[in-house]
Amino acid sequence: MSLLSLFVIAVGLSMDAFAVSICKGLAMKEVTLKKAGIVGLWFGGFQALMPLIGYLLGSQFERYITSVDHWIAFVLLCLIGGSMIKEALSKEEECANASLDVKTMLLLAVATSIDALAVGVTFAFLQVDIVAAISLIGVITFFLSSIGVKVGNVFGIKYKAKAELAGGIILILMGLKILLEHLGIL
Repeated sequence: MSLLSLFVIAVGLSMDAFAVSICKGLAMKEVTLKKAGIVGLWFGGFQALMPLIGYLLGSQFERYITSVDHWIAFVLLCLIGGSMIKEALSKEEECANASLDVKTMLLLAVATSIDALAVGVTFAFLQVDIVAAISLIGVITFFLSSIGVKVGNVFGIKYKAKAELAGGIILILMGLKILLEHLGIL
């Protein structure tokens, strides 16, 4: 998988964390570099950890499903992307509070990185350089989440749905690209 493809997947995966970071910033009276960094570290750390776990799990089953790995990657990325699009188009407003305590941040970090676990499984089937992939995902998520806190504080909820919608579309397109490349169409 090319560096550009990994970058696009990393941006797509980080959109959930970016959206929640916007909510965090919206709830904060004052945003400091330290607060933005804490949010970025939680989300970036878990967005890097979960694909590693998925990769390790997927590597155990790789030899059994190599013939259909492209279909698995396509379906997983489409399901994750579709879920993000559905959430983006939902009329329900959900916003986090300003708390940065361990319990709150742990729950949010896990919730926003579950999709990265599934992508990690996909990485195992596609023979991706996992160190490069998780590093890129973690760093991009860190920066976008840190920026999201400030964006939320300044601009409010306006960009949350757009971020989730963009992330969902990106993941579906990457799944389609993987499938079409494997089928020899691209």
